[in-house]
Amino acid sequence: MGINEPAKGKWESLFDGKTLTGWHTYLKAGQPVSDKWMVDDGAIHLTDRGAGDLVTDKEYGDFELEIEWKIAEGGNSGIIYHVHEDPKFKSTYNTGPEMQVLDNERHPDAKQGRDGNRTAGSLYDLQKPVTPGAANPAGQWNKAKLIVSKGKAEQYLNGKKTAEYPTSGPEWDKMVSESKFKGWEGFGKYASGHIALQDHGNKVWFRNIRIREL
Repeated sequence: MGINEPAKGKWESLFDGKTLTGWHTYLKAGQPVSDKWMVDDGAIHLTDRGAGDLVTDKEYGDFELEIEWKIAEGGNSGIIYHVHEDPKFKSTYNTGPEMQVLDNERHPDAKQGRDGNRTAGSLYDLQKPVTPGAANPAGQWNKAKLIVSKGKAEQYLNGKKTAEYPTSGPEWDKMVSESKFKGWEGFGKYASGHIALQDHGNKVWFRNIRIREL
């Protein structure tokens, strides 16, 4: 299916390495971000549960995102996109598909779902990894990339393609119908939205976050 080399937009940093400027807590725009989301040694660090998901102030449609992540032992998190921010959707994952962030060795999610479709780098609960085993162990940095362009998406982890799928249409609808998201109002229905970093209750770090619109 592949995405041809997209027209190159200008790279924009989503994290200045020092502050959370450009981000807010989901459904809490204009309010202070929880102090459980810290900037620590050049990385965004979730220190404890209960902070809520961080989302970009801006919305993005077609884009290329690069981000590095590191998960604590036994940890779970995610990078979620095309998030529609509306009070009727209580969580970012109610609308946005997720690139999974996980400690595959210790977190039970790695063995749940089907055929590894909840392991790190996968399109969470929707598609098993194109290339299994791309993730580095807990405590080590992983470099992820997500490209969304012209109704198609590709996900990469540490230089290896982990997912490739249409973002709408019959094939997408079939994947959703066979997942936990079956029947969810709004899931995967938006062609643009916020990018979210998930608070799944476990320590996680994100750094070197940049995006270009396509």
